[in-house]
Amino acid sequence: MLAIANQKGGVGKTTTTHTLGTALAERGHRVLLVDLDPQACLTYSVGLDPERLPVSLHDVLIGRNKAEDALVHTTGISVVPASIDLAASELHLATKVGREHALSRALRPVAERYEVVLLDCPPSLGILTINGLTAADHLVIPLQCETLSHRGVGQLLETVADVRAYTQPDLRVLGVVATMYDGRTRHTREVVADIGNRYGLPVLEPVVPRSVRFAEAPAVGRSVLEHAPASAGATAYRELAHTVAQRLDLVREAP
Repeated sequence: MLAIANQKGGVGKTTTTHTLGTALAERGHRVLLVDLDPQACLTYSVGLDPERLPVSLHDVLIGRNKAEDALVHTTGISVVPASIDLAASELHLATKVGREHALSRALRPVAERYEVVLLDCPPSLGILTINGLTAADHLVIPLQCETLSHRGVGQLLETVADVRAYTQPDLRVLGVVATMYDGRTRHTREVVADIGNRYGLPVLEPVVPRSVRFAEAPAVGRSVLEHAPASAGATAYRELAHTVAQRLDLVREAP
């Protein structure tokens, strides 16, 4: 499982989860996306209405339903969707023993069917994000190429250290995805270089350029690969999928 996490909002977590998952599916991999955010942006982005779901991840986490009941199959990928009710899951889990492992236990029966499971974590370091990190084998950190965006990376890495110490010793940081990149500005280039120097994290290639196409795609319930397949952003995520597949030993020629 691959967690996509950064406690700062608006850095491209959902876009990265959806687009990277779609790009991996294009390469022939069996992909499952899991929406851990009560705002349900990933759910909306794949064309589902979070307010009309018969079963969501919330129902799974509180034990009302199994993960199998929540699965929705869209074009090329499967999704465990979220709804606003997921906010109540944090309150429910707070009183439970072993609450950090609730997600991994719930997903275990279905996760084995997929080669890649991408977990879209909420913009916080709360129980849902801890569940995502505990369930994951690897972590990718989307990072907007601005100074304020990377100030919280150190705090996220402290949380990763705690997760390794207490709940998931095998969690590895795969790297950073540099989003909203504008190579025309010196500031953007300096921010990307600083990530490697300050935190020792690899920046996964290629960087993802800033594009209005990413904002347009969720409105039509598609990823940018379907909405604007020839755009620079779509090309970047397809190449990024190749990079991630290599690092996860999932390399396969695109069909």
